[in-house]
Amino acid sequence: MGVSSVVDRLLKNMGNMHELGRQRAFELGNPFYAQFAEDGGLWRKELPGGEKFLVSLEVITDENDMPVEVKDTIIKKLD
Repeated sequence: MGVSSVVDRLLKNMGNMHELGRQRAFELGNPFYAQFAEDGGLWRKELPGGEKFLVSLEVITDENDMPVEVKDTIIKKLD
């Protein structure tokens, strides 16, 4: 299988990237954050147990501008 066919296959499946990120976050025991246009600039936070929230996010960076912590503030719980 050539490199271009692997790339073509990956690009065809780009729709599942959100799901892969979500799965990996949960495997690591972390919440999953995603942003959707309908949420007006806020983020959705989903916990491994399925609870979902609308949150504001603050990303804390170190002196090299590398992210070291994510702080979220819950705006409301989603159904």
